[in-house]
Amino acid sequence: MSTRSAPTERQRRLGAELRKLRVAAGATTEYAAGLLGLDRSKISNMEAGTRIASADRVRTLAINYDCSDEAYIRALAAMAEERGGGWWDEYRGTLPPGLLDIAELEWHATRLCTAQIVHLPGLLHTEDYARAVFGAGLPPMSRLEVELRVAHRMQRQRVLYDDKTLPYVAYIHEAALRMQFGGRKVTQVQLDHLCAESERDNVTLCVVPVECGGFPGAGHAMLYAEGEVAQLDTVQLDSAHGPEFTHAAAQLAKYRAHLDWMADASLTPEASRDFIHAVARQL
Repeated sequence: MSTRSAPTERQRRLGAELRKLRVAAGATTEYAAGLLGLDRSKISNMEAGTRIASADRVRTLAINYDCSDEAYIRALAAMAEERGGGWWDEYRGTLPPGLLDIAELEWHATRLCTAQIVHLPGLLHTEDYARAVFGAGLPPMSRLEVELRVAHRMQRQRVLYDDKTLPYVAYIHEAALRMQFGGRKVTQVQLDHLCAESERDNVTLCVVPVECGGFPGAGHAMLYAEGEVAQLDTVQLDSAHGPEFTHAAAQLAKYRAHLDWMADASLTPEASRDFIHAVARQL
Protein backbone atom coordinates (compact mmCIF):
# COMPACT_ATOMS: atom_id res chain seq x y z
CA MET A 1 0.00 0.00 0.00
CA SER A 2 1.30 3.44 -0.93
CA THR A 3 0.61 6.73 0.83
CA ARG A 4 -0.89 10.05 -0.26
CA SER A 5 -0.04 13.43 1.24
CA ALA A 6 -3.34 15.17 0.51
CA PRO A 7 -6.31 12.77 0.45
CA THR A 8 -9.55 13.95 -1.13
CA GLU A 9 -12.77 14.12 0.85
CA ARG A 10 -13.89 10.86 -0.77
CA GLN A 11 -10.66 9.11 0.22
CA ARG A 12 -11.01 10.41 3.77
CA ARG A 13 -14.59 9.15 3.76
CA LEU A 14 -13.50 5.60 2.94
CA GLY A 15 -11.07 5.72 5.85
CA ALA A 16 -13.76 7.09 8.15
CA GLU A 17 -16.11 4.24 7.18
CA LEU A 18 -13.41 1.67 7.96
CA ARG A 19 -12.86 3.27 11.35
CA LYS A 20 -16.62 3.32 12.01
CA LEU A 21 -16.83 -0.38 11.24
CA ARG A 22 -13.88 -1.15 13.51
CA VAL A 23 -15.25 0.87 16.43
CA ALA A 24 -18.72 -0.67 16.03
CA ALA A 25 -17.11 -4.12 16.22
CA GLY A 26 -15.15 -3.19 19.35
CA ALA A 27 -11.91 -4.04 17.55
CA THR A 28 -8.55 -2.36 18.17
CA THR A 29 -6.08 -1.08 15.61
CA GLU A 30 -3.77 -3.89 16.76
CA TYR A 31 -6.44 -6.43 15.78
CA ALA A 32 -6.89 -4.80 12.37
CA ALA A 33 -3.13 -4.68 11.85
CA GLY A 34 -2.89 -8.38 12.63
CA LEU A 35 -5.57 -9.19 10.07
CA LEU A 36 -3.64 -7.45 7.31
CA GLY A 37 -0.09 -8.17 8.49
CA LEU A 38 0.68 -4.50 8.99
CA ASP A 39 1.87 -2.38 11.86
CA ARG A 40 -0.61 -0.34 13.85
CA SER A 41 0.40 3.03 12.39
CA LYS A 42 -0.55 1.91 8.89
CA ILE A 43 -4.09 1.13 10.07
CA SER A 44 -4.36 4.61 11.58
CA ASN A 45 -3.13 6.11 8.32
CA MET A 46 -5.59 4.00 6.34
CA GLU A 47 -8.45 5.25 8.49
CA ALA A 48 -7.24 8.83 7.97
CA GLY A 49 -7.27 8.35 4.20
CA THR A 50 -3.54 8.96 3.83
CA ARG A 51 -2.71 5.30 3.10
CA ILE A 52 -4.30 3.53 0.14
CA ALA A 53 -6.39 0.48 1.01
CA SER A 54 -6.95 -2.22 -1.59
CA ALA A 55 -10.43 -3.59 -2.24
CA ASP A 56 -9.38 -7.01 -0.93
CA ARG A 57 -8.15 -5.51 2.33
CA VAL A 58 -11.33 -3.49 2.71
CA ARG A 59 -13.35 -6.71 2.33
CA THR A 60 -11.12 -8.54 4.80
CA LEU A 61 -11.58 -5.83 7.41
CA ALA A 62 -15.34 -5.53 6.87
CA ILE A 63 -15.94 -9.27 7.13
CA ASN A 64 -13.80 -9.63 10.25
CA TYR A 65 -15.60 -6.65 11.76
CA ASP A 66 -18.74 -8.79 11.42
CA CYS A 67 -20.34 -6.53 8.82
CA SER A 68 -23.05 -8.53 7.04
CA ASP A 69 -24.30 -5.76 4.73
CA GLU A 70 -23.09 -7.01 1.36
CA ALA A 71 -24.20 -3.91 -0.56
CA TYR A 72 -22.29 -1.69 1.86
CA ILE A 73 -19.15 -3.83 1.59
CA ARG A 74 -19.34 -3.79 -2.21
CA ALA A 75 -19.68 -0.01 -2.19
CA LEU A 76 -16.65 0.39 0.08
CA ALA A 77 -14.61 -2.01 -2.05
CA ALA A 78 -15.57 -0.04 -5.17
CA MET A 79 -14.33 3.15 -3.51
CA ALA A 80 -11.01 1.43 -2.76
CA GLU A 81 -10.69 0.26 -6.38
CA GLU A 82 -10.91 3.80 -7.74
CA ARG A 83 -7.59 4.85 -9.19
CA GLY A 84 -6.92 8.30 -10.50
CA GLY A 85 -9.34 11.17 -10.42
CA GLY A 86 -11.82 12.62 -12.86
CA TRP A 87 -12.15 15.70 -15.01
CA TRP A 88 -11.84 17.89 -11.87
CA ASP A 89 -8.18 16.91 -11.49
CA GLU A 90 -7.25 19.33 -14.27
CA TYR A 91 -8.00 22.10 -11.75
CA ARG A 92 -5.84 20.64 -8.98
CA GLY A 93 -3.28 23.22 -7.94
CA THR A 94 -5.32 26.10 -9.36
CA LEU A 95 -8.57 25.85 -7.35
CA PRO A 96 -9.14 25.13 -3.64
CA PRO A 97 -9.37 21.37 -2.92
CA GLY A 98 -12.85 21.79 -1.45
CA LEU A 99 -14.27 22.80 -4.83
CA LEU A 100 -12.78 19.67 -6.39
CA ASP A 101 -14.23 17.58 -3.56
CA ILE A 102 -17.71 18.91 -4.41
CA ALA A 103 -17.29 17.89 -8.05
CA GLU A 104 -16.11 14.41 -7.02
CA LEU A 105 -18.99 14.05 -4.56
CA GLU A 106 -21.52 14.93 -7.25
CA TRP A 107 -19.90 12.64 -9.82
CA HIS A 108 -20.13 9.55 -7.59
CA ALA A 109 -23.59 10.28 -6.18
CA THR A 110 -26.68 8.36 -7.26
CA ARG A 111 -29.05 11.26 -6.58
CA LEU A 112 -28.58 14.92 -5.66
CA CYS A 113 -30.86 17.19 -3.67
CA THR A 114 -30.09 20.81 -2.86
CA ALA A 115 -31.69 23.60 -0.83
CA GLN A 116 -30.72 27.16 -1.78
CA ILE A 117 -31.66 30.30 0.11
CA VAL A 118 -29.70 33.19 -1.46
CA HIS A 119 -27.94 31.76 -4.53
CA LEU A 120 -29.55 29.70 -7.25
CA PRO A 121 -28.33 26.09 -7.62
CA GLY A 122 -24.80 25.94 -9.04
CA LEU A 123 -25.62 23.02 -11.33
CA LEU A 124 -28.24 25.24 -13.01
CA HIS A 125 -26.16 28.43 -13.36
CA THR A 126 -25.58 30.32 -16.57
CA GLU A 127 -22.00 31.49 -17.10
CA ASP A 128 -22.89 35.14 -16.53
CA TYR A 129 -24.76 34.43 -13.31
CA ALA A 130 -21.91 32.26 -11.99
CA ARG A 131 -19.45 34.99 -12.93
CA ALA A 132 -21.49 37.54 -10.96
CA VAL A 133 -21.69 35.26 -7.91
CA PHE A 134 -17.93 34.65 -7.81
CA GLY A 135 -17.27 38.31 -8.52
CA ALA A 136 -19.14 39.25 -5.34
CA GLY A 137 -16.71 37.39 -3.05
CA LEU A 138 -14.34 38.89 -0.50
CA PRO A 139 -11.48 39.44 -0.80
CA PRO A 140 -12.03 40.25 -4.50
CA MET A 141 -10.63 37.63 -6.86
CA SER A 142 -8.65 38.33 -10.00
CA ARG A 143 -10.35 37.87 -13.35
CA LEU A 144 -8.39 34.64 -13.89
CA GLU A 145 -9.50 33.21 -10.53
CA VAL A 146 -13.12 34.05 -11.30
CA GLU A 147 -12.94 32.51 -14.78
CA LEU A 148 -11.38 29.32 -13.42
CA ARG A 149 -14.27 28.96 -10.99
CA VAL A 150 -16.84 29.65 -13.69
CA ALA A 151 -15.29 27.05 -16.00
CA HIS A 152 -15.20 24.51 -13.17
CA ARG A 153 -18.84 25.19 -12.30
CA MET A 154 -19.92 24.74 -15.91
CA GLN A 155 -18.12 21.40 -16.09
CA ARG A 156 -19.80 20.25 -12.88
CA GLN A 157 -23.08 20.40 -14.78
CA ARG A 158 -21.97 17.34 -16.76
CA VAL A 159 -23.55 15.13 -14.10
CA LEU A 160 -26.95 16.35 -15.29
CA TYR A 161 -26.43 16.47 -19.04
CA ASP A 162 -23.87 13.84 -20.04
CA ASP A 163 -24.23 10.09 -19.79
CA LYS A 164 -24.84 10.22 -16.04
CA THR A 165 -28.02 12.37 -16.07
CA LEU A 166 -28.35 12.14 -12.31
CA PRO A 167 -31.74 12.72 -10.67
CA TYR A 168 -31.52 16.26 -9.28
CA VAL A 169 -34.00 17.95 -6.95
CA ALA A 170 -33.58 21.65 -6.17
CA TYR A 171 -35.56 23.54 -3.53
CA ILE A 172 -35.13 27.28 -4.07
CA HIS A 173 -36.35 29.93 -1.66
CA GLU A 174 -38.10 32.89 -3.27
CA ALA A 175 -35.38 35.18 -1.88
CA ALA A 176 -32.82 33.52 -4.18
CA LEU A 177 -35.02 34.21 -7.21
CA ARG A 178 -35.10 37.91 -6.40
CA MET A 179 -31.37 38.37 -5.75
CA GLN A 180 -30.08 40.23 -8.80
CA PHE A 181 -26.53 38.91 -9.16
CA GLY A 182 -25.14 40.57 -12.26
CA GLY A 183 -28.12 42.93 -12.62
CA ARG A 184 -31.62 42.58 -14.01
CA LYS A 185 -30.75 41.28 -17.47
CA VAL A 186 -28.40 38.58 -16.19
CA THR A 187 -30.99 37.56 -13.60
CA GLN A 188 -33.79 37.43 -16.18
CA VAL A 189 -31.73 35.18 -18.45
CA GLN A 190 -30.82 33.02 -15.45
CA LEU A 191 -34.45 32.63 -14.37
CA ASP A 192 -35.51 31.71 -17.90
CA HIS A 193 -32.68 29.17 -17.94
CA LEU A 194 -33.95 27.71 -14.65
CA CYS A 195 -37.39 27.17 -16.11
CA ALA A 196 -35.98 25.57 -19.24
CA GLU A 197 -33.74 23.21 -17.28
CA SER A 198 -36.61 22.23 -14.97
CA GLU A 199 -38.31 20.66 -18.00
CA ARG A 200 -35.61 17.97 -18.13
CA ASP A 201 -36.79 14.54 -16.99
CA ASN A 202 -34.04 14.25 -14.37
CA VAL A 203 -34.44 17.76 -12.92
CA THR A 204 -37.11 18.70 -10.36
CA LEU A 205 -37.23 22.33 -9.25
CA CYS A 206 -39.54 23.57 -6.49
CA VAL A 207 -39.89 27.07 -5.05
CA VAL A 208 -40.48 27.85 -1.36
CA PRO A 209 -42.45 31.15 -1.23
CA VAL A 210 -41.53 33.76 1.39
CA GLU A 211 -45.03 33.49 2.82
CA CYS A 212 -44.10 30.07 4.22
CA GLY A 213 -42.28 31.96 6.97
CA GLY A 214 -39.43 30.41 8.94
CA PHE A 215 -38.17 26.97 8.12
CA PRO A 216 -35.43 24.50 9.18
CA GLY A 217 -31.95 25.27 7.90
CA ALA A 218 -32.94 28.78 6.81
CA GLY A 219 -29.44 30.11 7.44
CA HIS A 220 -27.46 28.07 4.94
CA ALA A 221 -27.44 26.30 1.59
CA MET A 222 -27.09 22.54 1.51
CA LEU A 223 -26.40 19.70 -0.92
CA TYR A 224 -27.49 16.18 -0.02
CA ALA A 225 -25.68 13.58 -2.13
CA GLU A 226 -26.97 10.03 -1.98
CA GLY A 227 -24.33 7.31 -2.20
CA GLU A 228 -24.45 3.76 -3.52
CA VAL A 229 -25.92 2.79 -0.15
CA ALA A 230 -27.57 4.98 2.49
CA GLN A 231 -24.55 4.66 4.81
CA LEU A 232 -22.50 6.57 2.22
CA ASP A 233 -24.80 9.58 1.90
CA THR A 234 -23.04 12.94 2.39
CA VAL A 235 -24.18 16.47 3.16
CA GLN A 236 -22.16 19.42 1.86
CA LEU A 237 -22.67 22.83 3.45
CA ASP A 238 -21.46 26.18 2.14
CA SER A 239 -19.42 28.48 4.37
CA ALA A 240 -17.35 31.63 3.92
CA HIS A 241 -14.10 29.63 4.26
CA GLY A 242 -15.09 26.84 1.88
CA PRO A 243 -17.30 23.74 1.71
CA GLU A 244 -17.89 21.56 4.74
CA PHE A 245 -18.83 17.87 4.55
CA THR A 246 -20.70 15.80 7.12
CA HIS A 247 -21.89 12.21 7.15
CA ALA A 248 -22.68 11.43 10.79
CA ALA A 249 -25.93 9.46 10.99
CA ALA A 250 -27.65 12.03 13.22
CA GLN A 251 -26.67 14.88 10.89
CA LEU A 252 -27.87 13.02 7.80
CA ALA A 253 -31.21 12.37 9.49
CA LYS A 254 -31.52 16.06 10.40
CA TYR A 255 -30.87 17.26 6.86
CA ARG A 256 -33.21 14.67 5.37
CA ALA A 257 -35.86 16.11 7.69
CA HIS A 258 -35.02 19.61 6.41
CA LEU A 259 -35.54 18.48 2.83
CA ASP A 260 -38.78 16.70 3.74
CA TRP A 261 -40.04 19.97 5.21
CA MET A 262 -39.14 21.84 2.04
CA ALA A 263 -40.81 19.20 -0.10
CA ASP A 264 -44.03 19.65 1.86
CA ALA A 265 -43.86 23.47 1.90
CA SER A 266 -42.75 24.18 -1.67
CA LEU A 267 -44.85 24.74 -4.75
CA THR A 268 -45.23 21.94 -7.28
CA PRO A 269 -42.72 21.89 -10.15
CA GLU A 270 -45.38 23.25 -12.53
CA ALA A 271 -46.42 26.03 -10.16
CA SER A 272 -42.76 26.78 -9.47
CA ARG A 273 -42.08 27.38 -13.18
CA ASP A 274 -45.01 29.77 -13.35
CA PHE A 275 -43.73 31.53 -10.22
CA ILE A 276 -40.22 31.93 -11.65
CA HIS A 277 -41.59 33.30 -14.92
CA ALA A 278 -43.63 35.81 -12.92
CA VAL A 279 -40.56 36.96 -10.97
CA ALA A 280 -38.59 37.32 -14.23
CA ARG A 281 -41.33 39.50 -15.73
CA GLN A 282 -41.23 41.77 -12.67
CA LEU A 283 -37.52 42.57 -13.13
